[in-house]
Amino acid sequence: MKSFFIGEMIRQRRMELGLKQNELCQGICEPTTMCRIESGKQTPSLNQLKVLLQRLGLPDERYYAIVSKNEMLISDLQTEIVSSNVFRDPQRGLPKIEELEKIADPDDRPIRQFILRSKVLLGKIENGQIVPYTNDEKLDMLFEAIRLTSPNFDIDAICDGLYSVDEVKVINQIALIYSQLEQREKVIDIYRQLLAYIENHFRNTGQFGSLFSLVAFNYVRELDLVGRYTEAIEIAEIGWKACVQHKQYRMLPSIIAGIAECYHFLGEDDKSKDYYLQALYLCKAINDEECLSTVLYEIKEYFGDDFSF
Repeated sequence: MKSFFIGEMIRQRRMELGLKQNELCQGICEPTTMCRIESGKQTPSLNQLKVLLQRLGLPDERYYAIVSKNEMLISDLQTEIVSSNVFRDPQRGLPKIEELEKIADPDDRPIRQFILRSKVLLGKIENGQIVPYTNDEKLDMLFEAIRLTSPNFDIDAICDGLYSVDEVKVINQIALIYSQLEQREKVIDIYRQLLAYIENHFRNTGQFGSLFSLVAFNYVRELDLVGRYTEAIEIAEIGWKACVQHKQYRMLPSIIAGIAECYHFLGEDDKSKDYYLQALYLCKAINDEECLSTVLYEIKEYFGDDFSF
């Protein structure tokens, strides 16, 4: 079995990509710290290691780090907060964020970024009540979050940057807010850039399937909303393929339903019904109640009783 140390692996990959140390570690650690990590004189923290590997397009799930008790607690809190984000449960998530803020190092920018984007999803407490942030507040918080670790981030030149998985998720959140503000062409451009970045950067990692399918679905939805149905179908089919190849099925029913809706608006209702039927069965198979409700609503809206299950 061949042995190697993590710093040498990071250095070799960095050089393959033509990156300087200060480019790789920007917003994560000082260049002097990066130098010590690569030379083996310093072991990166769990957070540093994860972000560095992801920025290098390397699979972070196969590497292990010795973590402190505090790092384990932080990791556990992050897991609980992510669960609260997914289920939109601020009652559970906001107290966990408070705990995380108390124990996290104020200089740990990835953690501060995680906290900001979680607050955007969960809201804030005012006069004892949980209320959402305004869209303008959300945009300010998300741009602050991405620039914590990517100070030179440019929404119009996404592919010029270097991002971790969490940074990609922040950019996706920014696009979602612009979507709520109905800035369609801006959103479409963000998703076009983001999909290309994921394709080029995360192809050989375990995160590729989930990231690609998520952004592909959002991209398809925006193209659908502006009537670019043929283009939306093309992107959806690519997303479908990625879901199957990488065994990431959570977004697949929604992607197929997007294809169905596009075919309806193109006047090809036989195809539309076939895809809606596939989406319907998949929703039931993976127990996606939210998607199932949406699919059933669209079927009734577009076809009334002229649809056989």
